[in-house]
Amino acid sequence: MITYGKVTLRARVDDDIAVLHRELYDDVATRVRADSRPWRPLTVTRSTYRADAAGEDTETFSVVEASSGELAGEAALWQIDTHNRSAHLAVAILPAFRGRGLAGDTLRALCEYGFTLRGLHRLQLETLADNEPMRRAAVRVGFRVEGQRRKSLWVAGEFSDDVIYGLLADDFAGDGAAQRADKT
Repeated sequence: MITYGKVTLRARVDDDIAVLHRELYDDVATRVRADSRPWRPLTVTRSTYRADAAGEDTETFSVVEASSGELAGEAALWQIDTHNRSAHLAVAILPAFRGRGLAGDTLRALCEYGFTLRGLHRLQLETLADNEPMRRAAVRVGFRVEGQRRKSLWVAGEFSDDVIYGLLADDFAGDGAAQRADKT
């Protein structure tokens, strides 16, 4: 497990799947803003949140609020490229946990994992141009805007812009606050 600030990243367990599916996937209005793939009806048994649903180039985590131990969302490194030592980041916080600063702590924990434990050189995230909370969180962690793609994503019946952020290992201010908890 990796803990930073208010969050712990841990392996996905079976009990997480139904909650993530109900709270994040079945909320169609939010889901279509978070995934470039079209929403389609899926049962929990076919959920994209199953740990075995991820590809070999993806590492998925459940985000847990450190103080309460409650499931607060999901996080992932995806499109991990071991040759170029890069990956993309994804974060989704459950509605009841939004507005508490968990996204920024989750991003920092993912960076700690990617840079320190995986030895990656570059991390990237993309978000809709109007997703101000994620944009602020990315900048607080140290990500830099690398570009904007105009009208590149089909979102709920219209094209939307997305913004690309990047962070290099050399620029990551890993302040030692992320603790790896493998003390079993």
